[in-house]
Amino acid sequence: MTDLIRLTAAEIAAKVASGELTAVEVTEAHLARIEAVDEKVHAFLHVDREGALAQARAVDEKRARGEELGPLAGVPLALKDIFTTKGIPTTVGSKILEGWIPPYDATVTQRLRDADVIVLGKTNMDEFAMGSSTENSAYGPTGNPWDLTRIPGGSGGGSSASLASFQAPLAIGTDTGGSIRQPAAVTGTVGVKPTYGGVSRYGMVAFSSSLDQGGPCARTVLDAALLHEVIAGHDPLDSTSIDAPVPAVVEAARNGSVRGMRVGVVKEFAGEGYQAGVMQRFAESVELLRELGAEIVEISCPSFDKALAAYYLIAPSECSSNLARFDAMRYGLRAGDDGTKSAEEVTALTRAEGFGAEVKRRIMLGTYALSSGYYDAYYGSAQKVRTLITQDFEKAFEQVDVLISPTTPTTAFPIGERADDPMAMYLADLCTIPSNLAGNAAMSLPCGLAPEDGLPVGLQIIAPAMADDRLYRVGAAVEAALTERWGHPLIEEAPSL
Repeated sequence: MTDLIRLTAAEIAAKVASGELTAVEVTEAHLARIEAVDEKVHAFLHVDREGALAQARAVDEKRARGEELGPLAGVPLALKDIFTTKGIPTTVGSKILEGWIPPYDATVTQRLRDADVIVLGKTNMDEFAMGSSTENSAYGPTGNPWDLTRIPGGSGGGSSASLASFQAPLAIGTDTGGSIRQPAAVTGTVGVKPTYGGVSRYGMVAFSSSLDQGGPCARTVLDAALLHEVIAGHDPLDSTSIDAPVPAVVEAARNGSVRGMRVGVVKEFAGEGYQAGVMQRFAESVELLRELGAEIVEISCPSFDKALAAYYLIAPSECSSNLARFDAMRYGLRAGDDGTKSAEEVTALTRAEGFGAEVKRRIMLGTYALSSGYYDAYYGSAQKVRTLITQDFEKAFEQVDVLISPTTPTTAFPIGERADDPMAMYLADLCTIPSNLAGNAAMSLPCGLAPEDGLPVGLQIIAPAMADDRLYRVGAAVEAALTERWGHPLIEEAPSL
């Protein structure tokens, strides 16, 4: 079992397709791993054992009949609990949806099923994806498999932790301000935020509609590309979905090279607040890219300094609008409905009981920013800054093919360290937020361990909108060079549980 759970998704798919392994064997091995370690890690909120084994049997029967299998047929996956799953609970990490069983699948869920991917269950997350540490889950925090006393990133810490603890070879996350890339960085895994609109948001519970984007999480760049190709593409059910071909991400991952590419180093992503070990590993990555044949160019994006402030007005404003639907009248929790209270009172009691502190904080902030007399001063101004950030990216991409930076300013911090300091927590988003505001594509992949604490450091690669293949081209080249240097992928250094 130990050997099987350490296979890549690409290796598992090949072995299932050839008949060397059955999908049931693979699924049972990962379910056994979940049973053995998840009590410590708490990556999953719900494990669908029966459903996963039924999917696996269907894959094996399909192969026995000689039918064509999907490129990831028989590969288990951990799904962030923000995507609706028919017949399986979807809580979004919140008490307000505890016990809710959706009547339909999200488009991402359906595409996974259609591709013969085995959905093991739903992963823990910050409530409504609001957080940078997975400490805001109503169901308790997730531990980082490198050090269970530290955070696994947020809001998709459950997905990243499931990968780093070998409970699943693939996972799905969502990225509103960095919630795929940050967890990837601090757990030594790969996470990709596709171009906004590149992956359908239908059936993905909304936090901030102009920022939210689902994407792939994996332990290797190729595995992320294979998953990206499965879930991406136009969806008529999503009005923000891009009606264009999916970039050739798998081909780019298989043929990674940076020779002749111009790689921009963002000047604004450095300085005070950055951990020394993070900057050391980033500097080494820059030199590695130079050795691999890339031209390194320093780029200034002056509006990036205002990105954090703009994001924390736009995202809460949109969240205050989206979360208005949780009114106790239609689905989920209902508190205080004893027959003596008005609908308005029941709604207030339900929201008081069902929403956590961070969600309430953002709803109040967003409602204030949208209120009469303050809209132009706050929300309107933030949208103008968003335009400036987009223009900075456009100017930068006239000079370079991709941009790079550290993914997070620090490695994983201890659970509870920033719980009472929201501003310190928000600073974790410093490097990731600009890509969400502009809607372009970005990836985080491991680039080594910080010498002072031995924890993973992430390298962020940013590409123009609909140039997602460039992420995989650069990412694969860096990954191959580092693997050759160390003799094995970084993730194998993660402590066993």
